[in-house]
Amino acid sequence: MKNNDWKDRLNVVYSTNPDFRYDTGAEEEPETLPKERQTLRIALDKRNRGGKQVSLITGFVGKTGDLEALGKLLRVRCGAGGSVKDGEIIIQGDFRRRLLEILQKEGYAKTKCNL
Repeated sequence: MKNNDWKDRLNVVYSTNPDFRYDTGAEEEPETLPKERQTLRIALDKRNRGGKQVSLITGFVGKTGDLEALGKLLRVRCGAGGSVKDGEIIIQGDFRRRLLEILQKEGYAKTKCNL
C-alpha cells in the first residue's frame, strides 16, 4: 500500500512517476553495538560551564533511545543531575571513578577513563 500522506510530499509540486518517493534527507540511526564492543571514554570537562565540573561520557554508537537509557541509569546510580546531548552523556560533578565502575559492572569492558 502506498503512503499518500501530503505532509511527506511538502515542496514537491508534481511527479508522473508512480513509484516516486520523496527523500527527506534524514539519516537513519546506526544500530546499537553490543555492550562489550562499545568503546566509551570518560573525561572531566570544565570548559564553557561557568567553572563547574562535569563528567563527560563519549564514544557511544547506537540509537538515541539507548543512549538516553544509559544516561538515565548513570544519573540515577551517581545520584546527580545531567543530560544527553549530541551523542554525549553529561553527569554533573566529578564521578569518573564511580562511572568507570558502573560501566564495567554493566558490561562495557572497553571503557577508558582519564583520571
